[in-house]
Amino acid sequence: MTCVVAFQRTTIHVHPVKRSRDRFLTTHTGSLPRPEDLIRMMFAKEEGVPVEPRALAARIRDAVADSVSRQSAAGIDIVNDGEMSKPSYATYIKDRLNGFGGESQPPPYPDLVVYPGLHQKVYGDRGRARRRMPGCNAPITVRDREAVKVDIDNLKAGGAGRELFMSAASPGVVSLFFHNGYYKTHEDYLYAIADAMQYEYETIANAGIVLQLDCPDLGMGRHVQYANLPLEEFRAKARLHVEALNHAVRNIPPEQMRMHLCWGNYEAPHQMDVPLADIIDVVFLARPGAVSFEAANPRHAHEWAVFETVKVPDGKVLIPGVLESKSNFIEHPELVAQRIGRYANLVGRENVMLGTDCGYGTWVGQAAVDPDVVWGKLAAMAEGARIASQQFWGRAAAV
Repeated sequence: MTCVVAFQRTTIHVHPVKRSRDRFLTTHTGSLPRPEDLIRMMFAKEEGVPVEPRALAARIRDAVADSVSRQSAAGIDIVNDGEMSKPSYATYIKDRLNGFGGESQPPPYPDLVVYPGLHQKVYGDRGRARRRMPGCNAPITVRDREAVKVDIDNLKAGGAGRELFMSAASPGVVSLFFHNGYYKTHEDYLYAIADAMQYEYETIANAGIVLQLDCPDLGMGRHVQYANLPLEEFRAKARLHVEALNHAVRNIPPEQMRMHLCWGNYEAPHQMDVPLADIIDVVFLARPGAVSFEAANPRHAHEWAVFETVKVPDGKVLIPGVLESKSNFIEHPELVAQRIGRYANLVGRENVMLGTDCGYGTWVGQAAVDPDVVWGKLAAMAEGARIASQQFWGRAAAV
């Protein structure tokens, strides 16, 4: 059912984070494989090569429609645009906001330093070092008010009649990747980003689409941005990031938002990842009504046990990753069912849905998983959801 919430002369049409009463629902983190010709066009644009705008816009629109169709065919209940229009889930903001005319070096990955061969592979000339990172060198304001509207139109055109979500970069993740060369303090920088991104957040929400805030800074930020701080000082920084996020989304009902927690979608040891138990209370301070997080990869698959002692706040939904995002293995549906079943047993079947660890096309042109395998993985998740639904609700309900 749709309800309306009024605030500050703006009307938000609430399309809430959906809870199912008869089966487990499926979704994913955001980015999905892009067509090869679209990748070439977007690479050219990023490199400053002239690209005919109408041709690019038309290709993006078609790619969104195809992505939504393939998500539905794979059995995904809550779908998005696959982030087809974005060079990455964070760097796209350089084209929508003023103030990011500078450059940043890609952040260090200290978990790779002790493994120099792998470090070169991930971070060297062929890896993350090639990525063009903007930097803040002027006041941050909204420049392009139409781009998010185009994304919304594309998603609604391709996803008519389906449950929809759309992702957006959080203030914290922007501050993680993009050097601040203008604002006096980190707090000033965070809140400037938050004030500018508020427009995009509210535009998505006002369209009746569930807003997903991407927040790798709350996990990955520990070993990338704040590796030298004691844990409690990092937790204080994380709380500041959450406060800035809450400021930016203060007008959006919690049930119309979800957030994604991540320790970095790169294939590496991740031995320095902060444990979920050390940050989950801070994460739960954020206003979004659902939390998506890594729960399938070898570094975090054990952390379902955190919820043996941690109580999930009333109104919160968990979206644990039941598919790993850096491997070409297709998870067995029975394993998928086991993974979601652990959470359901601890926090209640109506308080969880199935998701992926992270995206499958986080950066244009760099994907560890073969595109065709991605769709096989998503289909396995849908089958696992059916198996778990039979176990938790009974065979007749799992249709």
